[in-house]
Amino acid sequence: MVGATLGLTGIATVTLLLALSAFFSSAETAIFSLSAEWFDQQIGSDDPRASVLKELHDDPHRLLVTLLVGNNVVNVAISSILTVLVASYLPSGAAVAVATACTSVLVIVFGEIVPKAFGLGNAETWSLRVASPIRLTERVLSPLITLFDGITRRMTAYISGDANIETPYTD
Repeated sequence: MVGATLGLTGIATVTLLLALSAFFSSAETAIFSLSAEWFDQQIGSDDPRASVLKELHDDPHRLLVTLLVGNNVVNVAISSILTVLVASYLPSGAAVAVATACTSVLVIVFGEIVPKAFGLGNAETWSLRVASPIRLTERVLSPLITLFDGITRRMTAYISGDANIETPYTD
């Protein structure tokens, strides 16, 4: 009975994490598909979400780091939980192979492709809707995001000579 309860809890947790993966992927595509002119037009509106979204968009590197950190933490958790669940039914070698295959399919279809298509098709409304949760994510994960933001800016500057390589794509 305990195994069944853990299995159901694990499946429910994976489902929730998959929804979060979809959230981060769809948000990334939605926000980065919008033009700078659209963001400027939104500032003139009385929608408070527009100012939050504009602030996020004004630092595209940090926004990208926030979305990728959130998405990767969620995706690694999905993989870990599925591996533990499958390992309770299969030998370890087979469990890793099955969990890897299952995780890959789930994340690619439900955490990446479908959400990105949704984000692209609903970019304006979805971007406004996700602005505040992304800001909350940025604040909650701030130490981790600041660390990765600093490291990746330095690496990008070293590799390309420009730490703000995203800027031409968001203007």
